[in-house]
Amino acid sequence: MILSPIVLQIGQVLTVLFLAPLLHGFIVKVEERIQRGRGPSIFQPYRDLWKLFHKELVLPETATWLFWAAPVVAFTAMLTVPILIPVLTNYPLPLSDMGDILGGGLILTLGSFMILLAGLDSGQPFGGLGSSRSVMLTILAEPTLILVFVGITFLDHAMLPFVANHLLAQDPVAYWGPSHLFLVFAFLILLTVETDRLPIHSSIHYEIYMIDEARILEYSGPLLGLLKWSSWMKQFILYTIFLNVFLFPWGLSITGSLASVGLALLIILLKYGVLGLFMAAVDTMQSRLRFYRYQEPLALSFLFAVLAIVASQI
Repeated sequence: MILSPIVLQIGQVLTVLFLAPLLHGFIVKVEERIQRGRGPSIFQPYRDLWKLFHKELVLPETATWLFWAAPVVAFTAMLTVPILIPVLTNYPLPLSDMGDILGGGLILTLGSFMILLAGLDSGQPFGGLGSSRSVMLTILAEPTLILVFVGITFLDHAMLPFVANHLLAQDPVAYWGPSHLFLVFAFLILLTVETDRLPIHSSIHYEIYMIDEARILEYSGPLLGLLKWSSWMKQFILYTIFLNVFLFPWGLSITGSLASVGLALLIILLKYGVLGLFMAAVDTMQSRLRFYRYQEPLALSFLFAVLAIVASQI
């Protein structure tokens, strides 16, 4: 049975929406196992969301409309990006032409920017601390992300991620070329930053390590649930771009049939799990860096992105 494009479009959004907490739970479980702990169930994020959405909403007295608008904008942005990228199919769906790969990057940045403003808007010292540190990371991370996206457009001479997927899946010369390999290395380092796996981050509430957690420290109830869910979806989306466009452009549905979509979902669980294992190992096995050394891996990522563009022109 061939599924309609609209059904597939909705399926891509629902895949990101409902599998993102599972990916996060899997990574947390693996990290605890590496540290010889038992760890929570991989389904714990779903329980956390259920609990948060049934709690009372409390807002700081000093907060303005930005405080409650930021989680809604961030969550909506993460629901928009799956429309533009290959999640289940390797061909564009009806609304995929609304934006190119740079447009998807800008939408991702919009969500992070709103959370940054909300951290400042709360008027609390931890919010300002987390937002200022997040900006310091963003100064190097976002230009590198743009360079990576520009580099892939130079490689496939198009702005749509589906074109890059087809090129790399069908052309071994392009896949193993220096330009593509440099882009993979650059994006892999960016993943550690954008998904809080750079070893200067910490999920525990120690002031010296708090960055993303500090920005949302004043949130509670449903708004905190939206923020955590959007953060997990951003992680899933970045994994999707990295795997389906850059590293492993195979395993997506070609025909749009129910069987091929089901197989694509199984492959998603497999390859996202392998990448999750790698990222968990990176986060737990590396020595934690002092915060002022954050520029070292990001500068290396920027260098790889520049080398990729130079190699594509040569």
